Amino acid sequence: MNHPKIAFVGAGSVVFTQGLLADLFALPELTGAHIALHDIDPERLTTARVAAEYIAKERGAAHATITAHADRREALTGADFVINIVQIGMGEATRTDFEIPARHGLRQTIGDTLGVGGIFRALRTFPFLKELGADIAEVCPDAWLLNYTNPMAMNVQYLTAATGLTKVVGLCHSVYWTMQDLARLVKVPYEEITYRAAGVNHQAWVLRFEHEGRNLYEKLDELIASDEQLRRRVRVDMYRRLGYYPTETSEHSSEYVPWYLHHDSEVERLRLPIGAYLGIVDDNVAEYERTREALGAGKPLTVEGTMEYAPQIIHSIVTGTPRTVYGNVPNHGLIDNLPAHGAVEVPCLVDATGLQPTHVGALPPQLAALNRTYLSANDLVVRAALEDDPRHIRQAAMIDPATAAALPVERIWQLCDDMVEAHGERLQPGLRAQLGH
Repeated sequence: MNHPKIAFVGAGSVVFTQGLLADLFALPELTGAHIALHDIDPERLTTARVAAEYIAKERGAAHATITAHADRREALTGADFVINIVQIGMGEATRTDFEIPARHGLRQTIGDTLGVGGIFRALRTFPFLKELGADIAEVCPDAWLLNYTNPMAMNVQYLTAATGLTKVVGLCHSVYWTMQDLARLVKVPYEEITYRAAGVNHQAWVLRFEHEGRNLYEKLDELIASDEQLRRRVRVDMYRRLGYYPTETSEHSSEYVPWYLHHDSEVERLRLPIGAYLGIVDDNVAEYERTREALGAGKPLTVEGTMEYAPQIIHSIVTGTPRTVYGNVPNHGLIDNLPAHGAVEVPCLVDATGLQPTHVGALPPQLAALNRTYLSANDLVVRAALEDDPRHIRQAAMIDPATAAALPVERIWQLCDDMVEAHGERLQPGLRAQLGH
């Protein structure tokens, strides 16, 4: 596999595609790769192709092959790696995920992982994932599918259950950037810290945090005790009460538990930005427009690496260079006290033989308790699709901690009916039923 073929599905997410390509072409052994770009939006696909050609030139990847494909199977044929960065419904669907729950009195900050936003993002993504899995099985059966599309844990569980693909890993930068932030906080270079994390995506836990044999949690405790502003972060609040630091931002972390968003005093104390993701959506659109205009005018682009895991995994498999990355994979005994079929986030070894998840053992019981609730909601969403059972959608929302804290059960069913109606054609036919409340 001297010059791998790497297919980008959803390449019209131009800013993310650019970052991944900057990382790929910074690795000398990958400068001759074939990059096959696919998107259903012709304008975004053209922008992605022009951006990719620019980055290849900037990074000295003169031997790279860059092709753009409106046809997905054409892009996938013969691929060694498939990077999925699709967002079904784009900004319009995301706005629906916030506005309808808000009318029912439900607060969300990001809405892409758990809760009503996460549930419906998953349900509109599953039909696409099933088609993608069927295409991969047919035209590039040996390819590794590297998934970036959220809700990560639901999508990985569904992919492995519905498609039969085994070379699937979900990738997220939350562990890496959490450790970067913690290293800065305790004033120890990131390269010098020893850490280990595990759990579920966006709700994993820093189990080990050390420098030269010293437990850095002691240093973190001192900082928190002396800094009131630090104590006004959700993830710091969770750390103080649970004993282990969560691996996602406070905005994310607040949505997966029942304690914060439903209470005005907590929203104020912890400075929680309700509906924050809608601003991110607008920023992404603006950034895409700036990129498109700059390329059209022949202006230089700022090409920055992202330290994402996909380029590192590809490099390790192609060259045999061993690395440890964090991946989302089916549990199958990796974390002893979490369900076997759920998708968990654990350290993974990667080299020429592929990606090997590592056994973590049992999480501390309070952490496993939270993760089990998260995975229970996920399981009902996946079962809704696999069994074509619309009742499971409502039951998942009932189980979700933040939704259950905010709304009575009758209102939860009403909200799900409204969401089903709004997303309509994006859902598989059997899940479009209105069930009443």
